[in-house]
Amino acid sequence: MSATAEPVAVTERRAEVEAALVRFLDDRLSGVPAGAAAPIRYAVLSPGKRVRPLLLIASYRAARCALGRPPAAGDAVADLACSVELVHAYSLVHDDLPCMDDDVLRRGRPTAHVQFGAAAALLAGAALMPLAVEAILCAAVPLGLTDGTVRRLVGCLCAASGATGMVGGQLLDLEAEGREVTAEGLEAIHSGKTARLIAASVAMGGIAAGLPPGEDGTARLERFGLRLGLAFQAIDDILDLRGDTRELGKEQGRDAALRKATYPGIFGLEEAERIGRELAGSAERELDGLPAAEELRLLVRYIIDRRH
Repeated sequence: MSATAEPVAVTERRAEVEAALVRFLDDRLSGVPAGAAAPIRYAVLSPGKRVRPLLLIASYRAARCALGRPPAAGDAVADLACSVELVHAYSLVHDDLPCMDDDVLRRGRPTAHVQFGAAAALLAGAALMPLAVEAILCAAVPLGLTDGTVRRLVGCLCAASGATGMVGGQLLDLEAEGREVTAEGLEAIHSGKTARLIAASVAMGGIAAGLPPGEDGTARLERFGLRLGLAFQAIDDILDLRGDTRELGKEQGRDAALRKATYPGIFGLEEAERIGRELAGSAERELDGLPAAEELRLLVRYIIDRRH
């Protein structure tokens, strides 16, 4: 994989997301006891790539342009995008717990349970899911979303986060440790654990922009997100073997230590990299015919070429 500088557009858009996260937490955690608020802030505001909210924003902008309604500068879509980052943060906190993967390093810092204790981390993760729904509700009025659109957004996020999404994928991941897994089994694990939330992020941008469900609406965006999510995980699996702990922000080699089911473990490094790029190319082809999809295409390249 090539080492490329982060695109300026990604850096600038991430700064919008960071500001929105700080605003949201300052508002919603006002009056919350410090013992509960501190691990939530720690988990959410730790330095991350913010891929999921960036995808939501890019999808929203592309869909609005496709509908002939270009987004206005300074609109509240970054506030809506906080929802998917809050869910992602919850998943990382819980994945790292001693009863799960028992990781001690995340995003270059001690994991939440190391910093605050397992009980506080568990409760912080649990609090992040309802906060994510609140983020959708808070953004609804500024974005002019109808009640029906809000229901679609909440339903999409919850489906990607629950038993048919991240929770189910995490269980499959734990059950597969140390066992022989087929290619189909690996796809089921990574679809649930990683790809479903990435697909939801893309779909939610389309939903907020006003796209209907189905082939004339969000279906193509959902397929794009699922394939990109699998590509993302393939690259993650490769980086776990090739990367450096300081650059990754987490312990290199943990997948192998835990005997996780991974793309390199099943296919080998070279084939895993080919699969990742093939999945990314397949995802990009779903964008053909969608005007103003440059930001989405830029994020595909950023995800594939990243080093952490």
